[in-house]
Amino acid sequence: MTLLKSWVASANSADHPFPLNNLPYGVFSIGEEDPRCGVAIGDMILDMAAVEEAGLITLADTPLFDVPFWNEVMEEGPALWSALRARLRDMLAEGSPDQSEVKALLVKQSAVALHMPFLVAEYTDFYAGRQHAENMGAILRGGPELPANWLHIPIGYNGRASSVVVSGTPVRRPLGQMKAPDAEAPSFGPCKRLDIELEMGAIVGTGCDVGAPISTTQADEMIFGYVLLNDWSARDIQGWEYQPLGPFQGKAFGTSISPWIVTKEALEPFRTSVPPRDKALLPYLTETKPGLYDIDLEVLMQPAGSDTVSALSKTNYSRMYYSAAQQLTHHAVGGCGMTPGDLLGSGTISGPTKTEYGSLMEMGWAGKEPFTLDSGETRGWLEDGDTMTLRGNARGDGYTIGFGDCVGQILPALEDPFTS
Repeated sequence: MTLLKSWVASANSADHPFPLNNLPYGVFSIGEEDPRCGVAIGDMILDMAAVEEAGLITLADTPLFDVPFWNEVMEEGPALWSALRARLRDMLAEGSPDQSEVKALLVKQSAVALHMPFLVAEYTDFYAGRQHAENMGAILRGGPELPANWLHIPIGYNGRASSVVVSGTPVRRPLGQMKAPDAEAPSFGPCKRLDIELEMGAIVGTGCDVGAPISTTQADEMIFGYVLLNDWSARDIQGWEYQPLGPFQGKAFGTSISPWIVTKEALEPFRTSVPPRDKALLPYLTETKPGLYDIDLEVLMQPAGSDTVSALSKTNYSRMYYSAAQQLTHHAVGGCGMTPGDLLGSGTISGPTKTEYGSLMEMGWAGKEPFTLDSGETRGWLEDGDTMTLRGNARGDGYTIGFGDCVGQILPALEDPFTS
């Protein structure tokens, strides 16, 4: 597919993240006005509530865009999702007869605040990047051997929907319990080994009933779109708590997502297959079409008090061992019902070299090999005031599909409220 031309001039640049080929979904507000649904096109946002009120889009018996989230659209299912994108393309395409009427309903992205694009029903985080899993094994257990189950099932845990926040929301350093290797007893205080995890988030658009397993084909059809996802991690808190039941407080304090939902349809030209298997998967996890996407990803850091931004890592979503459809299928196979608005974190995305690692844990090898930033400072873990940015783009023939940056700055921990 090549660039689709729009009458919105800024959308026609090969490097702009929001061409007519993309049309991602978000929620925005201007000043003190209530947040509402919008669609990004170039450097503008189409006000969907105004579009619907003007009668330019009528896809359902009841209004879909009079709420500050995209869940109402998700619940309508794939047929409406496709019809909506087709109508948006018609209105915004070069030569559209609707241009004069639609133009009045555009607002500048520079003039708005962006909000959570959907209501997160549940949040599940997976551990599906092979290089990351092998690196963590080497760091924590002295060798890259994978757990016995890893090559057979997508490993995951149930996270906290309540702490998923939109890009730009500061993240406070958590307090918690941790234990130094040479200490006799645990201590309490601010996390000292604060980390990020570069991930993609898949958004479930249509659900499935409790007790009703789904195929990977059905799972793929259920996915509404994707966001960038930073699963902030308190490694010292996590290291003390995670055996035998896995992460808890070390992951519960914050997960950041990018502000725009890039639809699955926009990503279709970039589908690519999962990697070859060391061991054959059981039949229920077999895919009928490629389940990953060729999306370039980048991790950037701006240290506290500096104007210099350092590129720490560049990798690609195609590095994953399991697709979102396989993760969703495994999630539901035992009878777990899935809900519109469920968010699935891919797991940390790392490549085979240090410049492709998706966490500071790997980049600094658990703090033993601190890395140098372009500002001249060194880091092993995040310091207060540091700002982390995740960036993702899929590049086609003369166009770019972008997600908008996923940004978060670290705030200092609260003072210990339990010490008099």
